Amino acid sequence: MTSQPGKRLPVPRRAVLGTALGGAAVTALPGTAHAEPASAGGKRPWKLRSAMTADGAWSRFLRDQDLLWTRLPTRWYEGPLLGDGLLGSMIYQEPGANQIRFTVQHGRVQDHRPEFGSGWGTCRLPVGHLTLEPVGAITAVDWRLSLWNAELTGTVTTTAGTLTLSALIHDEVLAARVTADGGERVTWTFHPEEAVSPRKIQEAPPVGYTANPAWTTRTAADGAEQVLQPLSGGGQTATAYRRTGDDLLVSVGHSFPSGTAAEADSLRNLRRAASYGALRRRHTSWWHAFYPKSFVSFPDRRLQSFHWIQLYKVASASRAGGPVMATSGPWLEPTPWPAVWWNLNVQLEYWLIHGSNHPELDSLATTLRQNQEQLIANVPAAYRADSSGIGRSSDMFGNREVGRPGAGAETGDLTWALHNVWLSYRHSMDESLLRDTIHPVLRRAIAYYLHFLTPGSDGRLHLPSTLSPEYPVVPPQDTNYDLALIRWGCQTLIESAELLGVDDELIPRWRDVLARLTPYPVDDNGFMIGAETPYAQSHRHYSHLLMVYPLYLVNWDQPGSRDLITKSVVRWHALTGAHRGYSYTGAASIYAMTGDGDTAIGYLRKFFDTTTRYPCQANTHYTEAGPVIETPLSASQSLHDMFCQSWGGVIRVFPAVPSDWADVTLHDFRTQGAFLVSAVRKAGKTRFIRIRSLAGEPLKLRHGLTGALTVLLDDGSPARTHALPDGALAIDLPKGREVLVHSGSRPDLVVAPVAVSEPGPAWGLP
Repeated sequence: MTSQPGKRLPVPRRAVLGTALGGAAVTALPGTAHAEPASAGGKRPWKLRSAMTADGAWSRFLRDQDLLWTRLPTRWYEGPLLGDGLLGSMIYQEPGANQIRFTVQHGRVQDHRPEFGSGWGTCRLPVGHLTLEPVGAITAVDWRLSLWNAELTGTVTTTAGTLTLSALIHDEVLAARVTADGGERVTWTFHPEEAVSPRKIQEAPPVGYTANPAWTTRTAADGAEQVLQPLSGGGQTATAYRRTGDDLLVSVGHSFPSGTAAEADSLRNLRRAASYGALRRRHTSWWHAFYPKSFVSFPDRRLQSFHWIQLYKVASASRAGGPVMATSGPWLEPTPWPAVWWNLNVQLEYWLIHGSNHPELDSLATTLRQNQEQLIANVPAAYRADSSGIGRSSDMFGNREVGRPGAGAETGDLTWALHNVWLSYRHSMDESLLRDTIHPVLRRAIAYYLHFLTPGSDGRLHLPSTLSPEYPVVPPQDTNYDLALIRWGCQTLIESAELLGVDDELIPRWRDVLARLTPYPVDDNGFMIGAETPYAQSHRHYSHLLMVYPLYLVNWDQPGSRDLITKSVVRWHALTGAHRGYSYTGAASIYAMTGDGDTAIGYLRKFFDTTTRYPCQANTHYTEAGPVIETPLSASQSLHDMFCQSWGGVIRVFPAVPSDWADVTLHDFRTQGAFLVSAVRKAGKTRFIRIRSLAGEPLKLRHGLTGALTVLLDDGSPARTHALPDGALAIDLPKGREVLVHSGSRPDLVVAPVAVSEPGPAWGLP
């Protein structure tokens, strides 16, 4: 078995969909299309208008989504959060003191001693924190975290006077401007923190572990103060800060293997920032370009605000080319999980970037592309010629060995992470993702499984014991988690080889696996954990249901699968006790697939119910034994799944909107096939759908409209369409063109915020 794909073949031309389906549009029948003449003079016959084109409109809309504080937050999950994808800060009261803490943490700062594992040897390391120390006792705060400007502003009232503050993070610099009135004065102190694993809250260090050296301080030639933290395993962390007038600038650099480069990096960041005002201009320019890439509005004020905060949060935590998000993002607090977790967390962290049209945030795809040699080194030496893998948790470089099938090990996590990269490909149709990451890495991930698949007496291929993530019992064979990933992986490898024009020598093997792989183990309650292992105790993870969501291998479009899906998800949630926040977001997305928006929103609301054991917190973060960033981000994906889905080659517009939400607006929602979808729902009915093709892929649409349809291209000509047996409408939409779909007379083609019908308080501590 070789480790490289075979020769390239010419890629066949795609058939033009309208021609392949028989040409001209059908007229005057429900669910089909009729022609509408172009307007006189050659003018465009229709044009979508957006109320969200000007900065002022965005500023007003997002102001209604801002987080507010009229009480001083006392814990990290109550306070404001700032970040730029690398540097991060949480703001809350210094424990036990009349001070305000600004944490200073960085996503690249980690230890480099893999012999002590991801929890200690390659874990994220703390940097330090600032304290703002007023003269008088703090009596009140009035803070606003502006999403539009990604900036904290407000006042701190004390018994001596007032402090007026603003703060932001950009280009790896934390910038704060604080002025004092009355008897107050501005005093800042930086507190370095010991470079030791935050996991110390749970356990002692491993045998042989020695502490990192103590930090040292120095004053640079330009007057900046620096804290230098050398590391026993090589590398350095350097924190530089400078106060000029009312401005304080702080930057963190981290280098490895160099033990000195971070020192220069942190100073260079400060010089580049120059001042609060100069940094703010670059900062707001970036954020003002970020938000208008997509728009969604729906009538639940608190959930709508939550959704926009998650977009702010993921853009504060991730950038393509940066470190893959750890369980806490760039914000590090005491936690048992100071690393990257690959068996659910990292996957859920990135789903919302696709629909919201933000591929520039995808550090997961770039991490897997850049660290392929490490993924090879993670498998036992006997399999490195053709295999790759990753263990449950790792550092930002993917450094963690993976166990062997047959030993009860968790082996499928790399394959699941590659499904995220496949989603990035499908939403962008960027062939480089297929060529450079998906095909070569997935080929090796599936090759690892192939070493262990063996035929049974039934003629089927079986997998020896592997762990279904988080479930406490290891099946003797045929774990559903892995069977689903093997099926998805083989299908995707065959498809990607065809798309790339690669005559891969393993295609016959992948097809044989798909033909002979044992069926998913099921019983009267639905999907089991694996062979001889029923789902018999409460399980927070949906690892045994991966074939349903997010892989959609077993789905609602298959009438014979509906009873099995229903039984499985009901059984999953019938056994309570272990459920956590993502148990509810996962169930919400599965019910959205079934078209049941009311049950979906019911499960999603459990995540926000403060009577549950682990609810969403005041600043929309989430914690169990420590910060866990993925669950709130996945809750936004559950909302996406209610508004627009695009699995199985079909775009579904408003497939599972809760019945209480009569009005919903989507604009430039990105789907698989690289389409941008805009749609408006009013009084419980879809009024129009506009779709723009970025890649010229085949378009199949489930529109939810009734009556005779109008389906017009942007030049006024009728689109070529064909009604498909599954109820979808195939539309010939060339690359770069737009199509408008509506029924009845033409509605107002306006994208605008919808009125709030379910009011609620702002997030934060309003």
